[in-house]
Amino acid sequence: MPIELKMPALSPTMEEGTLAKWLVKEGDSVASGDILAEIETDKATMEFEAVDEGTIAKILVAEGTDEVKVGTVIALIAGEGEDASAAAPAPKADPVPAPPKAEAPKADAPSFPAPAPAPGPAPKAAGSGERVKASPLARRLAGQQGIDLASVTGSGPGGRIVKADIEGAEGRAPAKAAAPGPASAAPPAVVETDIPHEEVKLSNMRKTIARRLTEAKQTIPHIYLTVDIRLDALLKLRGELNKGLEGRGVKLSVNDMLIKALAVALIEVPECNVSISGDHLLKYSRADISVAVSIPGGLITPIIAAADGKSLSAISKEMTELAGRAKEGKLQPHEYQGGTASISNMGMFGIKAFDAVINPPQGMIMAIGAGEKRPYVIDDSLQIATVMSATGSFDHRAIDGADGARLMQAFKRLVENPLGMLA
Repeated sequence: MPIELKMPALSPTMEEGTLAKWLVKEGDSVASGDILAEIETDKATMEFEAVDEGTIAKILVAEGTDEVKVGTVIALIAGEGEDASAAAPAPKADPVPAPPKAEAPKADAPSFPAPAPAPGPAPKAAGSGERVKASPLARRLAGQQGIDLASVTGSGPGGRIVKADIEGAEGRAPAKAAAPGPASAAPPAVVETDIPHEEVKLSNMRKTIARRLTEAKQTIPHIYLTVDIRLDALLKLRGELNKGLEGRGVKLSVNDMLIKALAVALIEVPECNVSISGDHLLKYSRADISVAVSIPGGLITPIIAAADGKSLSAISKEMTELAGRAKEGKLQPHEYQGGTASISNMGMFGIKAFDAVINPPQGMIMAIGAGEKRPYVIDDSLQIATVMSATGSFDHRAIDGADGARLMQAFKRLVENPLGMLA
C-alpha cells in the first residue's frame, strides 16, 4: 500500500501553502530526513523533509501550485518491495474534501487555533475540477450578489466571465444572506484603470501582511505616545563595548541595545508586557522581543526570546543570525511567531518619527526614528545633542495611557543611562 505524502502544517496558523519546488522526481529513492520539497507559507519558504523511506511513486501536485490545503495528498511513496508504477494511480490529488465555507477542522491538520480565514481560492466549475475563468471585478460582483460563477457563461476571451456576464445573471440566484457574527475585513476593491501597468500576483506573505494589519487597525484601539531621547551616552558606551568585543568578532548595533532597553523596560513596567486573549489578560513574566526585518516581498519579525536576561553580545549574535536566515526565507515558525512586544527601527532610512501598527496578539510596539544632531536643553543651557524620537503604540484595551507613559519613561531612562540595563 503506497504511503500518502500530505501537505504539512508548517506553522500553527497555516491553512494552505504554495508548493514552490520539488527537489525529488518520480522514481527517486528517499530516506527519512531527505528534503523533498520547498513549501511557501505565509511568512517563509520552508524545506519539507521525508519521514518515511521508499520510492517516489507519483507526484500529484505540480510545483508552483498555489493554495494547496493542509492535508492534501501531494505525492505517493512506494514502500520497500512495492511496485512504484502500480502504486501510482492510487489516491487522487485532493482527497480531502474542503467545501469553501466549511468551518470544521481538517482531519490531518494539527489542532492549532486558526486565524481569521483569508479569502478562499477561486471557484471551480461544477464537476470539472477546474478553476472558473473570471475577472477580479466579476468575482467580487458575483460574491456580493450571491451568484454561482459555475452557472455563468463567460463572454470574454477564452470564455472568461466579465462584469457584463454577472450583470446579465443578476436575479437568477437568490442573494446569500449575510451571516451574523463579527465584522471581517472586506477584500480590497478591484481597480480598473487605463494607465499602463503590470499586474503582480500577491504572495502568501503579502496576503497575510494585508490581513493582519487590517485586523490590527480594525480591532485594536491604538494609543500613541512619543518621547525624545538623547543617544550620546548610549553611542559612547557602544563604542567602548565594541572595542572590547573586537577579539570575539562581535559588533553591537544601536538596535541591539534598544532591544535590550525595551526588554528591561517591559520587566520594570509589567503592565505593558501583556496581551488580550478573549476575555482574559495574559501577563508575561519574560520579555520576548519581535524585531521587524524587511525582506524581499514583505516584512517578518524574528524573536529574541527572553531578551531581558541576555547580554548585549548574545542579542547581537542572535539577531545577526536570525536576520540573515529571515532574508533567506529559512526561519522556523517558532522563531517568528509569538513574542510579547515588538520593535521597529526605521532610523537607518532617515525617518524622524512614525506610528507603528501593533502586531497582534501583542499589546505594544516601539517605533524608533533616526538619531540626529538637534538643539537640546541640557542643564538649563541650549546645547547640541544626538536625539531620536521613539513612539510607542499601545493596545488601549489592555494598557492604560498612564502605564504606557511609564514604559516610555523607563525606556528613555535606560537609553540615556545605558549602564542601568547592564546591571
